Amino acid sequence: MKAEKTRKKIAFLQLFCIFFLLIAFVLTSSMILFLTYLRNSTDISIRNTDLRIAALVTFGNVFFLSLICAAVDFLRRKATVERPVKRIIEGAEKVMDGDLSVRIEPVRGAEEGFNAIIDYFNRMVQELSGMETLRTDFIANVSHELKTPLAVIQNYGALLQQPDLPEEERKDYARTVTSAAQRLANLITNILKLNKLENQQIYPVKKRFDLGEQLCECLLTFEDAWEAKNLEIETEIEDGVKVESDPELLSLVWNNLFSNAVKFTEDGGTVGLKLYTEGSHAVVEVSDTGCGISPEVGAHIFEKFYQGDTSHATQGNGLGLALVKRVVDIVGGEIDVNSAPGRGSTFTVKIRKAG
Repeated sequence: MKAEKTRKKIAFLQLFCIFFLLIAFVLTSSMILFLTYLRNSTDISIRNTDLRIAALVTFGNVFFLSLICAAVDFLRRKATVERPVKRIIEGAEKVMDGDLSVRIEPVRGAEEGFNAIIDYFNRMVQELSGMETLRTDFIANVSHELKTPLAVIQNYGALLQQPDLPEEERKDYARTVTSAAQRLANLITNILKLNKLENQQIYPVKKRFDLGEQLCECLLTFEDAWEAKNLEIETEIEDGVKVESDPELLSLVWNNLFSNAVKFTEDGGTVGLKLYTEGSHAVVEVSDTGCGISPEVGAHIFEKFYQGDTSHATQGNGLGLALVKRVVDIVGGEIDVNSAPGRGSTFTVKIRKAG
């Protein structure tokens, strides 16, 4: 507090000195001209004027005018500069203390630019507040997702310790533990991938390749899954569609979309894959005849841990489509979903073709 008062006093004295020198220069120049006039004047009464009194009066005027100018400029700066700066500093200190609800009111009469800074500050704090909410939700969801497989492992692990447990039940319990452990491993892997993607620690390595061939390779990895559910696979793939992108990242997109299509399609249903060109873009459509999603769910489908169909929650962790959206953004593509309850879903991905 004392340092701030000292700083203000020094600032005022600096202003006073600046105005004093400026006004003294102007009045001294005028006085020199006046004295030159007196020296050349033939009027004795003027020549005998008491110059010492004139000099004192001039110095008094300089001092008085300098004081007024310094005070006026000091008050002006206090109103147009220090007041908005003080508000911004107080707001920043509250944010540093963890209060993300703070907003700064615009300052009337402030110098140009300060209200623009205040507006950007408010928008920044609003974004930080949203990020904090997402972070809190993310931690809560991660904790929940980790507890579920851990509880399964713990419970079935305890059952496996029973000495008189039949061999068939022991095998079933062991398979359940293995499945829960695999789900836990997948969750951790997806969290790490998503974290790297969001923090831009993964950079696309562009290669020119045939998109149709990659789609077929990814789809064939789910052959056992679709045969187990007796699903019909319909493909319509245009030949020779080349793209220049990161094949490893794009395979993550296709694998997640195919996995969801198979998972959410009932036995005997249909999963479709289309690849065609549209202007300068390659368009991939992955469709299914599953349960579909409502518009309300569709608005959040690409958010982390969001699961529209909780009946299939045990088969995933709600990170797949968040990964898909982030990858598509990184490679400069677009993704959209068209769906309705009971009518299945179609995910459309657009990627620029290779030149």
